[in-house]
Amino acid sequence: QMATALGVKVIATAGSDEKCAMCESLGAVKAINYNDHDFVSESLRITGIGVDVILDMVGGTYIQRNLKSLADDGRLVQIAFLESAKADLKLAQMMTRRLSITGSTLRPQNDLVKQRIAEGLQKHIWPHLASGRIAPIMDSEFPLAEAARAHTRMETSEHIGKIVLKI
Repeated sequence: QMATALGVKVIATAGSDEKCAMCESLGAVKAINYNDHDFVSESLRITGIGVDVILDMVGGTYIQRNLKSLADDGRLVQIAFLESAKADLKLAQMMTRRLSITGSTLRPQNDLVKQRIAEGLQKHIWPHLASGRIAPIMDSEFPLAEAARAHTRMETSEHIGKIVLKI
């Protein structure tokens, strides 16, 4: 939603047709079900040249596949490592195609950096929230006493959106 609101053409990946439909309803021009289709060949087919930026939260074996999905001069941004923080890389591919890999997380940032990020969000994203153009996607809400049930819901692949504990 945020990228689309800022004018970015988004291709998303998700693990079910229902989740892909949700991504497209939120502005993705295409969503690829990674359980049914190879996202590398699909993203190359859709764009003809590859994608400019990939935000990846899986890591591991996906890193090499992500690099194949990038257009020349593309950037891979690691934002988490659900699979693994280790990967076998072919660095020559990065050099000849001028690819870059970077990472991002808020945890180790100092207060000044976090303040600048917050100011950027306030300037560029909050107006879209205020207008209703973007909004958080809510899956379900549980009373705090049912936190275990909320965790069970979170561990399924069925949920789409945030699971909230109500205090």
